[in-house]
Amino acid sequence: MISIALTMIHFIDELKKEDLKGKRVLLRLDLNVPVENGQITDTFRLERAITTVDFLRDNEAKTIIIAHLENKDGGNDTLVPIWDYLKGYLKIDFSPSYFTPEAVDKLIKMEDKSVLLFENIRINPGEKDNNDEFAKKLSQMADIYVNDAFSVNHRMHASIVGVPKFLPHYGGFVLKSEIEHLSKVFYPDHPFVFILGGAKFQTKLPLIQKYLKTADTVFVGGSLANDIFKSKGFEVGESLVSNVPFDTSDILDNPKFRTYSDVTVTKGSEVLFKKPNEIEKDECVVDAGTETIEELKKIISGAKTIVWNGPLGNYEKGFSDKTEQLAEIIARRTEEDKSVVSIVGGGDTVASIQKLNLEGKFTFVSTGGGAMLDFLVNEALPGIEALE
Repeated sequence: MISIALTMIHFIDELKKEDLKGKRVLLRLDLNVPVENGQITDTFRLERAITTVDFLRDNEAKTIIIAHLENKDGGNDTLVPIWDYLKGYLKIDFSPSYFTPEAVDKLIKMEDKSVLLFENIRINPGEKDNNDEFAKKLSQMADIYVNDAFSVNHRMHASIVGVPKFLPHYGGFVLKSEIEHLSKVFYPDHPFVFILGGAKFQTKLPLIQKYLKTADTVFVGGSLANDIFKSKGFEVGESLVSNVPFDTSDILDNPKFRTYSDVTVTKGSEVLFKKPNEIEKDECVVDAGTETIEELKKIISGAKTIVWNGPLGNYEKGFSDKTEQLAEIIARRTEEDKSVVSIVGGGDTVASIQKLNLEGKFTFVSTGGGAMLDFLVNEALPGIEALE
């Protein structure tokens, strides 16, 4: 079935050269990639973004790119490393400021097929505030707006929901692909397995509750499992748990719900495998156990639809092996049966897939983490609705 969002939005592949030649296109991209010591360590999102930029250049538009980049602390980083990377693919200029005489001069001098990247959009306070005046000033730089930044479409930011009010607007190739593939989850082939890892139980509770109704198995791992253990009255020791109370009674009683049957814990420098009810006060749950991986293998072996977001273990502490084993299990299942739909997303999840060179062995790898989850819950996002 076709997603309602796909029928309500115009996408740039509907445009022809006569629609784009000589036009200034304000392109909101997702360039938020990990950068260490000025070097990009994961180019997954950048590689996806190139498709839309190439289309605009091929049709002789003047492409103005706006994007953001966060550091590990959630602050703003410069897009200079991204500019350096993109220069390896195309001729691209850079503006370190917005609305200054220098920036205006660069805009005026743009030629057909040229590309101009602006510095991190979030250096402007009007971006996160979704300030109408700021959105209007952004729109005055261009003739057309294109949103191809799926991963931030759950944000009520000016460059996502504000600008479309002032310009003819379209979705890009990444956005279209995300909607097409993620919408398959709303009409799944069964058996349908939904695997959710990571943290922040309270934000993922609506997702768990929704898919317990439509999936055949909902498996919850990562530090989310610690919250389940705690709600069962088990000792969780020094493990990461949510600090917000919530009711899990309707989840625990559901026969479709599954979590770890054994866990990997650290105790000082020791690494041990234990049952969830055996955790001690000086121990910390850091990953799934070996029995759990075998159980997941059995669950996935007959699945026709598999959705996975979030790691099983604590990536920051180096516990990635169970997540990588799960990636291999899902990839193998997808290769065994070409009718299987496997959709995965989330930063650490995608990192494990890329580390193993498995990206091409899933039906779809989403660029979104939080945006993917919000779309799967609400079947829409503010940025998508702004394009309707």
